[in-house]
Amino acid sequence: MNRHTAKKIRAGNRRCRFVRACGWLVAGVLFGSVIQAADSQPENVFAWPPVLPPELQRVAVLPLAAEGPDANLSDGCEALQPALFDELVRTEKFETVAVRPENLRASSGRATWTGTEKLPKGFFESLRREYGCDAVLFCELTVYHAYAPLAIGWRLKLADARTHKIIWAADEVFDAGQPAVSRKAWQFWQNRDQSAAKAEIRWRLANSPRQFGGYTAAELLNRLPVR
Repeated sequence: MNRHTAKKIRAGNRRCRFVRACGWLVAGVLFGSVIQAADSQPENVFAWPPVLPPELQRVAVLPLAAEGPDANLSDGCEALQPALFDELVRTEKFETVAVRPENLRASSGRATWTGTEKLPKGFFESLRREYGCDAVLFCELTVYHAYAPLAIGWRLKLADARTHKIIWAADEVFDAGQPAVSRKAWQFWQNRDQSAAKAEIRWRLANSPRQFGGYTAAELLNRLPVR
């Protein structure tokens, strides 16, 4: 190997080490961003007006929906629908009435709606007649991982049944693998169920999608407009 060739190889090695160092720096920045995001409150939330209209007293809650044929999401809808409804009732922001899938299919042609589709004519009017509602909550499950680390994603939209305008919307994914999320979920259930042992709460949050789902739903619904 001549001196010129050896010099080129050493220069190439230095460039490779520099590229690897830059790669680790970028990875560190991205990892720091993930940790920072995990420490923050859910931000992908829209609310207008910031105070619920006084005439909004009853909300029709549509069945929890999922786009696509993913069996995990279908199982998640069945498991988490009660948890979502329970947390809605707990907010005491308004009266809630659950719309049964078979009733929705009879009136609209489908058992579930995410709120992103083109709705059939008279959709809101039909719900107002049947349930006497002032608003409609579209509920969609976007992520469902039922094994540790648990992960749940919600996309919720509250629409005025008269004007059809969105009053409140939230789109968030909660990952129990993030330390900050896991810590907040544990604090939430410790405050909710003070008789439970710490180890029992940790086991629930690691193994029960419904328990973790209850926390995630409450975390989002806590950001509904004030009454």
